[in-house]
Amino acid sequence: MSRFLEGKVGLVFGVANKRSIAWAIAKAWHAAGAKLIFNYQGERIKDNVEDLVTDLSADTPFYPCDVSSDAEISSFFGKVREHTDRVDLMLHSVAFAPKEALEGDFISTSREAYRMAHDISAYSLVGLTRECAPLMTNGGSIVAMSYYGAEKVVPKYNVMGVAKASLEACTRYLAYDLGEKKIRVNCISAGPVNTLAARGIAGFSQMMKYYEAKAPLKRSCTTEEIGATGLFLASEGAAAITGQVIYVDGGYQIMGM
Repeated sequence: MSRFLEGKVGLVFGVANKRSIAWAIAKAWHAAGAKLIFNYQGERIKDNVEDLVTDLSADTPFYPCDVSSDAEISSFFGKVREHTDRVDLMLHSVAFAPKEALEGDFISTSREAYRMAHDISAYSLVGLTRECAPLMTNGGSIVAMSYYGAEKVVPKYNVMGVAKASLEACTRYLAYDLGEKKIRVNCISAGPVNTLAARGIAGFSQMMKYYEAKAPLKRSCTTEEIGATGLFLASEGAAAITGQVIYVDGGYQIMGM
């Protein structure tokens, strides 16, 4: 692979384990030469992240950052500044809603579940970007992860679909705000893949079968393919692309029936 990201610095938010979409994109960025700094959210995830990032390089930095806390975001970026005075890439692959909000009907969503889903899954992109943008002194690429449930109803996806719609809108407004600074902000809307987060969605296995039956490519996608799209969005080939949602889903999004 060409190391066209040599000398670039990227921040990666959202790695949970080796099957994470965030990890697939991080590996692609690293293979292309980027130096990476990772977050982890909570001690439960720390060991997983440590095992993975040390495989990239023994000195790969990783720090705690609960994206629902402005204080932790500020602390994380303070640590980033100890390593670099410039950032070129940022990946936002963070989403959460209480399990009960992904099981019943959307109308039953509690106020607290709605608030939490939007805070962690959408507003965090704004909070992280606000801290990151001043470090993107040579421009940069920010990539967020979305899903088709932002555009159309996916039963049981519920409040997460609404939060992803908010995330996509945030992407467009951030792209507008930051365009003059040559900072691009885009979403990848990935089809279903077998990740820890996906397995928490009721009916996930049926969803995969539906993609195999209906998508033009008769399948969804792989984490490696999502990683390749993340790499493209980090490249000069995407220099004129911002505020967009890029679908990596076997073509499912184009189908009406």
